[in-house]
Amino acid sequence: MRSSVKWLCLIFMICSCGFAEPLFKQNDEGTEFPVDYSQYGEFKNMGTSEYEYVVKDDMLLAKATGDGIFPNNFTIYYDPAYKQLTAERRLQGSIWDLVNTADVQACYIKWAIEENEEPGVKQFYIAHNLERAGLLKQAVKAYYACVVHFPRSVGWTYWMTPWYVGPTCINIIEFLLREHPEIGCTLVDADIFVENGFDNDVSNDIYTINPGTIVKTETIKKNPKSPGKVVQTLGGEYGKVVQYENGDWQFMMEGRPVLVKSISYQPEPVGQSYDEGTMADWMKYDTNENGLPDSPLEAWVDKNGNNVQDPDEPNVGDFQLMKEMGTNCIRLYHHSTNKELLKTAYEKYGLYSMMGDLLGMYCVGSGAAWDDGTDYTNEEQKKNMLESVKKMVEEYKDEPYVCMWVLGNENNYGGVFGHTGGVGNAGQKPNEYYAFVNEAAKWIKSVDKNRPVAICNGDLGFLNIFARQCPDVDIYGINAYRGKHGFGRSLWYWVKKMIDRPAIIMEYGCPAFHEGQPFEVAFAEQMEYDEGCWKDIEYNSYLGEGAGNAIGGVLFQWVDGWAKSGQPPRYSPSVHETIGQWPGPFPSGWSYEEWFGICGHGNGTKTPMMRVLRPAYYKYKELWNRSAS
Repeated sequence: MRSSVKWLCLIFMICSCGFAEPLFKQNDEGTEFPVDYSQYGEFKNMGTSEYEYVVKDDMLLAKATGDGIFPNNFTIYYDPAYKQLTAERRLQGSIWDLVNTADVQACYIKWAIEENEEPGVKQFYIAHNLERAGLLKQAVKAYYACVVHFPRSVGWTYWMTPWYVGPTCINIIEFLLREHPEIGCTLVDADIFVENGFDNDVSNDIYTINPGTIVKTETIKKNPKSPGKVVQTLGGEYGKVVQYENGDWQFMMEGRPVLVKSISYQPEPVGQSYDEGTMADWMKYDTNENGLPDSPLEAWVDKNGNNVQDPDEPNVGDFQLMKEMGTNCIRLYHHSTNKELLKTAYEKYGLYSMMGDLLGMYCVGSGAAWDDGTDYTNEEQKKNMLESVKKMVEEYKDEPYVCMWVLGNENNYGGVFGHTGGVGNAGQKPNEYYAFVNEAAKWIKSVDKNRPVAICNGDLGFLNIFARQCPDVDIYGINAYRGKHGFGRSLWYWVKKMIDRPAIIMEYGCPAFHEGQPFEVAFAEQMEYDEGCWKDIEYNSYLGEGAGNAIGGVLFQWVDGWAKSGQPPRYSPSVHETIGQWPGPFPSGWSYEEWFGICGHGNGTKTPMMRVLRPAYYKYKELWNRSAS
């Protein structure tokens, strides 16, 4: 396995935005920002699959760009830091050995002198380390060099799925320029669309490329949004999405326009386990036998971190904490067992429910054996799953607190990585899977006109097949973990281009643990990551200037799940594991699935009711309460 395949997901590491001073300075910053590429070469066939940029004068362009930014691959050797780091042996080992270290300058120089890596991947990591160092103008310049020179560059994730470097660079440039208006620039008209880029076969990819231009923001004339009249409505009385003349989408709960501010809520008591069959139903779990479910209605906040409920720490309940945070909805992955609790959430706390059916994921509802996984070509299993959907809808279709139906939970990943156990074969049989999703959606809409139907997909996998097979699914839901920059043009606009339906992020979030860093650092990184994701959702909603098809998001998750992960024999649901499961776009480069909560259980001795609120909670309290929508 190539090193870039194995470690490519180890990106977007340490918080870089907001440094008072950069961690280091480049020896040669180049002579221009932004670089006027038209002076040094010729753009050909912009906006087509035949795009190319032909350099006319390498030396002049290298002088303009500066150290490490293509085509300048030589002045880095004149940097005194290169000689110093070489003498200190800080450049030893593989380029991938440095990716997750805090030695940002060494990582930057190591990548700048690398000769064997794919050039687009190399340029990306040079830019990434300039960003980590707080050299934001230089980072923008380096990311844009990748867009101009290497728009077709492809790397590979840990999961052996293609990673399109050019679109990622556009996403990051747009984010950095939005978040840092002091830079004074805007990226205009940039777009890289990869036709056939929704599967794992890069041989059939066709790129349409326009690198756009970085211009001074003051030269751009912005026209205020004018949505116009409603031209399309999907759903009805309890929940619906409407599309306006300008193409924007908006979600409405009982006729009120809202941006969905939702939490993935499945509080797991410490010490209980799904695998061992000891996990209690949180909707009914009542340890003190007073008739109130513990977590949602009786949780209390440990203000001073002493793991004791002091007199000034009353029972308030998760629902009250969510209400104070500005939450308007919770996501339920598979049905409900307590209608009265959801009614209370709605009437007392203003919390709607996104009611889900896993549609055979984890074999739930299909009757499949775990070792085999759900088979979406098996008629008996399809009948079982459809019956499960019917049971859910018939039981809850008259409840005003259900604002949408959600089918599945990233089922499309099933079988993609060579196994189907537990997850099924949707990734191996995508046409059959999405056809079945549409069958379920069509049945729902035949009996319920009062709310829309959504799918929960794993990122944009098989979006082209979804577009063809799922005309009756109203909302495209996406589990997406793309990093602190949010989700970017390559998510929102590709959805708009392929299906022109509203999109919602069904899961996003970040662990509050970073190997080798103090908790204060990890908590701050989680807060920054989550804030960046939410701001991207807002920007691409009807409230912002982006694609206009984002209707909200579901933060994963409310409280840490100690039963989430681990590798036997080290795994224990009574231990807060610090074992990284898979490399991904998180601050430490790894996913720690037991640490995604924006609140924790403390030392676990007061489960299931004690909550320790993290900085991300207070950040969301600020973000979600700043507007009524």
